[in-house]
Amino acid sequence: MSRDSAGPRTRAAGPDARRSLILDTVTRVAFHTVWVLSLYLLFAGHNAPGGGFVGGLTGGAAFVLVYIGRGAGGVREVIAVSPEALLGSGLLLAAVTGGASWLFGSAFLSSAKLEIDVPVLGHVGASSASVFDIGVYLVVVGLVLGALCTLGADDQVATE
Repeated sequence: MSRDSAGPRTRAAGPDARRSLILDTVTRVAFHTVWVLSLYLLFAGHNAPGGGFVGGLTGGAAFVLVYIGRGAGGVREVIAVSPEALLGSGLLLAAVTGGASWLFGSAFLSSAKLEIDVPVLGHVGASSASVFDIGVYLVVVGLVLGALCTLGADDQVATE
């Protein structure tokens, strides 16, 4: 069977074969909504259900939506830094947070709290547990992105 006689099937094998207008539109709207939800879960998780792991999985789900709609190439277009950089910076942040408590004479990963008065915002409180959660968040998002980019490497080789 010649390539010309196959008709629409040859066009379906290209990089746009998985593209759907409806899925593309829904992904563009849902991506930002899911991303904001993941940030809410990250910062609300210190005192309520959520935290770095749940927020990171939710943020990763936003990238899974992009992967389903546009493939690994679409995920690479959306991310600003490499998955390895996110993973490494998250591990470093979590380790530094744990080690900092040792420097101040406390047990590893002991929580410290800082409260300050900011002129416009008022009374603001932060804890070292929040910084640790941000590190966990970066690790989980980096792992999800790394998995999606690795899974999509086969797609890119097949289309070339």
